[in-house]
Amino acid sequence: MEILLEEFYKQDLHTVPYIERTVQLDERSFQITGIAQCGKTSLAKNYLLGLKKNTYLYLDLNDIRINYEEISPILTRFCNNNSITTVVLDNYHDNFELPRVQQLITISELFYDLILPEHLILRPLSYEEFLAYEHKYDSSALTHYIQLGGFPIMQRLYADERIRFIQNTLRSHLSDIEFSIMIFAAKLSSQKVSAFTIYERLKNERKISKDKLYKLFELLIEKGYLYQLSKPNHPRATKKLYLGDIAIKNALSASKNFGRLFENLVFLQLRRKDTKIYYEDDIDFYLPETNEIILCLPFANEHALFKKIEAIESYIFSHNIKKITALSMNLESSLSHPFADIEIVPYTIWALSD
Repeated sequence: MEILLEEFYKQDLHTVPYIERTVQLDERSFQITGIAQCGKTSLAKNYLLGLKKNTYLYLDLNDIRINYEEISPILTRFCNNNSITTVVLDNYHDNFELPRVQQLITISELFYDLILPEHLILRPLSYEEFLAYEHKYDSSALTHYIQLGGFPIMQRLYADERIRFIQNTLRSHLSDIEFSIMIFAAKLSSQKVSAFTIYERLKNERKISKDKLYKLFELLIEKGYLYQLSKPNHPRATKKLYLGDIAIKNALSASKNFGRLFENLVFLQLRRKDTKIYYEDDIDFYLPETNEIILCLPFANEHALFKKIEAIESYIFSHNIKKITALSMNLESSLSHPFADIEIVPYTIWALSD
């Protein structure tokens, strides 16, 4: 195993031209988590390439040549003998013993209870990060973002390769049942869907216990492939289901419902704002901390928004809503209302506002 470690130590790291993310690594130790192809490995390799070559060691624990039982006991000694101060353990699993080094970075889909000071959750590209890949910042950038989603590698793939690439990535990183759950979720994203509903559908296609499906469903949420959104003060109400990236919907479902795709896009951006989010009947997103409502109306006009406001006016009054933002593809306008400020804002402006 020491000969193999020597090989990894001398090996030069290579990465495609790296475009900076809004998050960066520093001299601290990190546990980086996120779904497949969100950019975890590229982030870590780019950091390592800024260090002196002989001070770091990168190990991909999915390499079948690595024997955990043999390499774990000698890793700390190998690092000490070679003055290695930074170690990156890619595809980390909790049965691998951590080396004692100055800086340790682990990369995985799941969060583990490790004694590391920083936990960095890396998500697919935000719209702001996506723009760094674009040659021009006009209305076509948002259309391109909706087509490609937030996986950085999509920029380097030919159009006819993208769908199959995402399908193959999900197949290789998920179990068969998890993959089936994702297919079902892609068809019903941005809708109220329970784990029981998914079980009822999948039990007709394969032999599976309810308990196992529930556990795998929760695991997909823990990893970030799926998200759920609750209704406030209604703990038993069915939650809405969203995908971890909109590209997953296009890859796993032939259904073309742009309104639901746009709502999923808005949800993912709201998740980045670190604020409490809920849904209500006839209301896409309710933000109680700011007394705000977010409506997803990609192609609506002022008249359609006015009719929508009429339908939820009692809610606006009873919940003391101060601001209503209707997100569109390109329309920008405002409406007068006695209780709340109402604006129609293009997604491109809203997503870059913070």
